[in-house]
Amino acid sequence: MLRATPRRVSLSPVTRLYTRRPVLAWAFYDWANSAFATTVMAGFFPAFFQRFWSVGVDPTISTSRLGFANGLAGFVVAVLAPALGAIADRCGRRKRFLIAWSLLGIVGTGLLWFVERGEWAWAATLFVVGSVGFSAANVFYDALLLDVARDDELDRVSAFGYALGYLGGGLLFALNVWMTLQPPRFGLADAAEAIRASFVLVALWWLVFMLPLALRVRERPGEVGVSLASATVQGLQGLLVSLRRVAHYRELALFLVAYWLYIDAVNTIIKMAVDYGTALGLPTESLLAALLMTQFIAFPAALVFGWLGDRIGARRGILIGIAIYTLATLYAFFLDSVVEFFMLAGMVGLVQGGVQSLSRSFFGSLVPEGKGGEFFGFYNMMGKFATVLGPMLVALVALITGSSRASIASLAILFLAGGLVLLLVREPSDTSRRGSSLG
Repeated sequence: MLRATPRRVSLSPVTRLYTRRPVLAWAFYDWANSAFATTVMAGFFPAFFQRFWSVGVDPTISTSRLGFANGLAGFVVAVLAPALGAIADRCGRRKRFLIAWSLLGIVGTGLLWFVERGEWAWAATLFVVGSVGFSAANVFYDALLLDVARDDELDRVSAFGYALGYLGGGLLFALNVWMTLQPPRFGLADAAEAIRASFVLVALWWLVFMLPLALRVRERPGEVGVSLASATVQGLQGLLVSLRRVAHYRELALFLVAYWLYIDAVNTIIKMAVDYGTALGLPTESLLAALLMTQFIAFPAALVFGWLGDRIGARRGILIGIAIYTLATLYAFFLDSVVEFFMLAGMVGLVQGGVQSLSRSFFGSLVPEGKGGEFFGFYNMMGKFATVLGPMLVALVALITGSSRASIASLAILFLAGGLVLLLVREPSDTSRRGSSLG
């Protein structure tokens, strides 16, 4: 009796890439830590900090406290990032550093459950701890992109990570919003307890979905025989040398300037969109729903931008995203209804993940061999310092014009400036080799 031969399923090259174990494991870390970015940073913490942990305090004071906490966390990571990256490159422990900083962020986030009403100082401290852990771990996560993807795969793999991040962060955020709307269904006393429980869920989500990267991703070895102590000393000594070295790579230096300008505007929109909607008198429930919609639109859109980067080049893909962002900021000047706010959120969702993912892959294509952690440290440092110019511009325009609409529209200036500088950056294919010195 003849036995039928099972048919072999032929996977497309893209599917094979996304299902390759190191790539999938690496991308799932974005799924893991995006829960912190969505639920804690953008979603619940700012409002809960004002209404629960700073209860009875003038909103201006609460806002200043949160601003100082955000500023402190950003400054710490901005200062540490290049040194951390250089240390990891020398001793080949990018994955270990990622796990250690992630655990710091996980613990800081989970401990928010124990902070009682009015204990704003503890809440701010743990938020800083969580934010530092989150951002410092991303230095090594970004650098590991070069360990799991070839040069010709960077755009797609980077986009895949962002896409999973938006999906994972959005799913948990949707669950957390549901918990706050119907606390008894989840055995919780009220919305305040539901929000505190959501911080615990973020910590657990982050921990569990970090495990694939911890178990499956293999990094290239560092320098042979270099201990952690020696790597630390050498890394710190080489930091000033690295600063000069970045300046000698023309394309890298120009890209970092462009990235600083346009990503500052992106970060400002992420952090201030809900505040802007509130200032226009739109309902909080609608604003949270729009934030959720942005997450789920950004999931497929990031994948599309990865494909687009393969077809027309990462730089052109970023420029398309910048153009759409510019139109969105100008459109924000005129909106005055929930429907129009949802339209704005849709525009942002289409390009947010694409601009971020293609920026990371384009930068990765410019990085010299063996300098991933060190140079991605500078990349993350620029990202952290890119939280100052946009808010200051918005505040200054609001002060001069007395209009929140004009302040948001002013971000178009940063997008245009960043796009113009990016036009000066040559594609890696125009150079003799990735990261070659063009100074």
